[in-house]
Amino acid sequence: MKFIKVILTLLAIMFGVMAVFWLLGIVWSLFGYAFWLGVVAALGYGGYKLFKKLENKALASGSGFPEIEDRDYTLSWEEYNRKYLKK
Repeated sequence: MKFIKVILTLLAIMFGVMAVFWLLGIVWSLFGYAFWLGVVAALGYGGYKLFKKLENKALASGSGFPEIEDRDYTLSWEEYNRKYLKK
């Protein structure tokens, strides 16, 4: 009976160690996936910020229609008609 208890104890220790290594493997792989997901997210966020910075720099100088910017928006319709449309 003592021999069977020793064998069962060794099997329990072996399966316990295997279970611990299995849990450590799952945790380690989750940390790995979280790390690489964080790297991809950081690169995406940095690229987005760089794109927005360059886009704002390119588009902030004015609109695509400079003749609209040069107009006098305080003109009434009659003044606008007389000044621009009756040339």
